[in-house]
Amino acid sequence: MKTVLSEISRRQFVKLMASAGAFGASAVALGGCASSSASSAASSSASASASSASASASAASASASAASASASAAAKRTIVDDAGRTVEIPAVVKTAAPSGFGARAIVYAGALDKLVGASETDKRITTSLPYAKVNAAKFESLPAVCSGGMNNTVFEEEMVKVAPDVIISTSTDPAADDELQQKLNIPVISVHMNDYDIFEDRFYKSLSMLGEVFGTTEHTDSVIKAMKEWQADLEKRSGDIPNSDKPSVYTGGISYRGPHGIEGTYGGYGPFEAIGAKNVVDETGKTGPFSVDLEQITVWDPQYIFLNPENMAQVNEEFANDAAFFENLQAVKGNHVFSQPSYIAFGTNYELAIADAYFVGKTIYPDKFADVDMDAKADEIFTTVLGGPYMSIMKEDGVDFGPIAIGA
Repeated sequence: MKTVLSEISRRQFVKLMASAGAFGASAVALGGCASSSASSAASSSASASASSASASASAASASASAASASASAAAKRTIVDDAGRTVEIPAVVKTAAPSGFGARAIVYAGALDKLVGASETDKRITTSLPYAKVNAAKFESLPAVCSGGMNNTVFEEEMVKVAPDVIISTSTDPAADDELQQKLNIPVISVHMNDYDIFEDRFYKSLSMLGEVFGTTEHTDSVIKAMKEWQADLEKRSGDIPNSDKPSVYTGGISYRGPHGIEGTYGGYGPFEAIGAKNVVDETGKTGPFSVDLEQITVWDPQYIFLNPENMAQVNEEFANDAAFFENLQAVKGNHVFSQPSYIAFGTNYELAIADAYFVGKTIYPDKFADVDMDAKADEIFTTVLGGPYMSIMKEDGVDFGPIAIGA
């Protein structure tokens, strides 16, 4: 009996211990599950917090980008152009395209690197267009955005394609510039850089305005300073010569609305004016380019004649038709006929006009200009205004400062 009870007690103990073990294991298991759930919940909470923070950062970034875009859109300024128009332009102008002769003005302003289009006239890159010829590689690479010339037409689709920050227009019609600006939604700046006179405050004002537009005031200031120094030098060399000691001069072969022969001349001719030369044409009271009768040239019979070398085909044709006219002129008989590269070609090339003035001075007042090396002086002028020398390029094209033969 005692043994049986002991056996039962032992079985109960084992069963009790087994139950206790099972309960412990279950408790451990339950404890583990609870711990895992808590960890998962914590992880989910952290992930949600991170997602919320990321969303906030994205929102902040988007807000900052929007603010930046808004600030960029608001980064505008206004300028007053040569036509008196108030034009709103970007705070920083990075690109520009011309209408008419605008590319020349852009080069003068030291903003060649901003040029993204040219006129068809510019892209001819002839010797009479130094600003394009000196920078031929640039102009060859540019698309034509207008025709250029006297009857300029803007190629609107091409202009929109290059999408310049500003258009530099040499139109003298403010209403046309307004219309172009409204149609293309591109700021159009009117520039009046087409005076036949060389040293004019109007030119300096225009150049200064463009310096402000492009952020190139250091360059434009240096060009203006140099031009004023050249003007003073020319006046100093020739200003004290009595009128009675000045030889009479005449310029022919001028280009205006196309090429002309010897009858194409100029009243108030800039290079002559700069050195106080006695221009026989000035007695007509006319200024600017026009044509005269050959008979009138015979009456004037100038001592020196300066001809545009690019229009010698027209002059030589006149010679073939009436050689006696030329042979009776004292300038021809005395071998006082000289090449005068025309500064009037599709607008006014001011740097070439100044070089012309030095050449005329050296020719008719040799003592006063004895120290002037013509090639060096001309390249000084070209480099200052255009950014590079030009004499070697001219000579390669058969254009130079010096004696020229009629009928050759």
